[in-house]
Amino acid sequence: MKNYYVNKDTHQVHESDCTKLPEPENREYLGSHSSCKEAVKKAKKDYENADGCFYCSKECNTK
Repeated sequence: MKNYYVNKDTHQVHESDCTKLPEPENREYLGSHSSCKEAVKKAKKDYENADGCFYCSKECNTK
């Protein structure tokens, strides 16, 4: 299980250890998930265009 965050501006979902993780004031904690797919699904509840980060959640990056 990994901890995931969504960038409030770009709506990209990041793992907690991602080098592109936004500053604390610019991110929202999504919780601990077994895959980026689960984290993106949760993020889509508030950010309909949420997508995985190209660097840390590449398998969930569709844009």
